[in-house]
Amino acid sequence: MKTYLDCFPCFLSQALRASRIATSDEKRIKKVLDEIGMLLKDIPLESSPPETGRLIYRKIEEITRNPDPYRAIKEESTKKVLSLYPALKNAVKMSEDKLLTAIRISIAGNVIDLGANRAFDLENDIEDILKRNFAIFDYEPFKVKLDRSDEILFIGDNAGECVCDRILIEELGKPVTYVVRERPVINDAVHEDALQAGIHTVARIISSGTDAPGTVLDTCSSDFMDIYTKSQFIISKGQGNFEALSFEKRPIFFLLKAKCKVIADDIGVSEGDIILKSAI
Repeated sequence: MKTYLDCFPCFLSQALRASRIATSDEKRIKKVLDEIGMLLKDIPLESSPPETGRLIYRKIEEITRNPDPYRAIKEESTKKVLSLYPALKNAVKMSEDKLLTAIRISIAGNVIDLGANRAFDLENDIEDILKRNFAIFDYEPFKVKLDRSDEILFIGDNAGECVCDRILIEELGKPVTYVVRERPVINDAVHEDALQAGIHTVARIISSGTDAPGTVLDTCSSDFMDIYTKSQFIISKGQGNFEALSFEKRPIFFLLKAKCKVIADDIGVSEGDIILKSAI
């Protein structure tokens, strides 16, 4: 996805929010905003938002000297969703279409996004998403591709959300490779977050090699790219991964909630809509 003009104030808002979590030193926070303001003037509209996000969060780390300001928040998010795990599993068990319910729960976990969202109510969102109609619903192609695939590449998004992804993985019935970020960026999941969520019990965990808040392929490792290019069925979670991969003509299924009007408009849906969208 390209960068839109409305993305620029959002970049600054995210930078301010993250900097305040990273440090209480107002001079450092002001320096972050000054330097990011200078950085943004050179950002082309053709670049994807995660490419810019990568530069922004590197700058925040450099100036605040805090490499993982969301660490404690991520841990608490995962603990919270783990406490809901038995009830979520029961919801799947009691449903008429277990796979579809697991997909809905996985999408519901996508509200745990501290880049796009400052506040969320996971329990209410799960209840809503279990009943809400999809704005884009490529479920039949998803099932066909699942049946024909020997294994799945599952590109994760946020910490905490991993627990909801685990529920979906448990219903897929195929070997899964689960992808996390190489280094901390916002509340995106890294290896330790996936471990805390129990992903290692249902899938192999690998890093994409990037520290961007999305799977920006030019910044990914050769090991990841080798797996990615050979994959015949890819699940991509969340807005950042959609922004980075939306131009790809690959067997990707995007699972997300449109939490941002810019992204909603780009996809052609309304803000708040839930999406199961095939890339091809």
